[in-house]
Amino acid sequence: MLQLESISVYQFKNYLNAQWAFQDRIIAISGRNGIGKTNLLDAIYFLCFTKSYFQRSDANLVLHGAQGLRVAGRFNRDGQTIEVSGVIRETGKKTFSINGQPYDRLSDHIGQFPAVFIAPDDVQIILDGSEERRRFLDALLSQVDPVYLQELMKYNKLLQQRNSLLKQQLESGRQQPELLEILDQQLVQPAQYVFEKRSLYCSQLLAQATERYGAIAGNRYPLDLKYESPLQSGSMADLLYANRLRDQASGRTLAGIHRDDITMALGDQPFRQTASQGQRKSLLFSLKLAEFQLLKEKKGFAPLLLLDDVFEKLDAERMHNLLQEVCLANNGQVFVTDTHPERLKESFDRLEMGFQEIRCME
Repeated sequence: MLQLESISVYQFKNYLNAQWAFQDRIIAISGRNGIGKTNLLDAIYFLCFTKSYFQRSDANLVLHGAQGLRVAGRFNRDGQTIEVSGVIRETGKKTFSINGQPYDRLSDHIGQFPAVFIAPDDVQIILDGSEERRRFLDALLSQVDPVYLQELMKYNKLLQQRNSLLKQQLESGRQQPELLEILDQQLVQPAQYVFEKRSLYCSQLLAQATERYGAIAGNRYPLDLKYESPLQSGSMADLLYANRLRDQASGRTLAGIHRDDITMALGDQPFRQTASQGQRKSLLFSLKLAEFQLLKEKKGFAPLLLLDDVFEKLDAERMHNLLQEVCLANNGQVFVTDTHPERLKESFDRLEMGFQEIRCME
């Protein structure tokens, strides 16, 4: 079992200096909007992923007017106590340590303390472009398979170099076929690895999400989820060769795993165009719970589950179905935020579950 026993933050977002101890499996965090409930969850996520769930830039995590930050936590993983700390220094340099020993690579920390975050804006996974769905997939698979993360980073670096070369050639009018060929050869192996892992895990993930959708939505709908990749119709080497003239004309790489997507449909109609708001939310939770279950199966214990302000977006029955799924059917630690403490109490009382209450105050 994985449990976060305590966390302390210094100059993290709106917190100057704060600490919390968690004695229970279910943690209910309440308080008005804007006083730090979400930031507490993001601090937990930071400890697990070495980065924020919401902010792309580390600079945005530091308390306004301050320099640097520190987040530290004590985990219990399968009966073993583990201390984790993350520091962003005044220079912007970021370091992470486990039991006082710093990592050589931050990426080595990913997957050590798996977590799943569900936030209101996550519906963009369904409504926005394919980049959001790839980011969702990559966050999951990076926790399952450390080699996946390394191969994905390698692919993205080579892709960036290839795009820079294509743009340079387009602007200068001078072709460098030998250099382009070298980059193409180097892209093949990481692309194939990422494609194979996405194919393998998506078959499990999407089947589970489809099954859970009916339970959460309270109905059976003709939901169709599919993983799609250009590599399903040919190797990366063949794709690059076939698209070379188009790539040179556009100044960027038009085909590859960076175009992968998960297509979603209700019947024969695109999901995001026909689904109601409730159906969209139900699909989002189905995908996230399928992610949760896959991590649990691969790790041998449940990941932390961070539920941010989900009561505002679901009706009472869907909320009950969701909490029943994550709190009763699983033994993992769950953190839930809401603006109304009485709503949290009522929900957990209905499930006949004990919980620890934390009220965020100004």
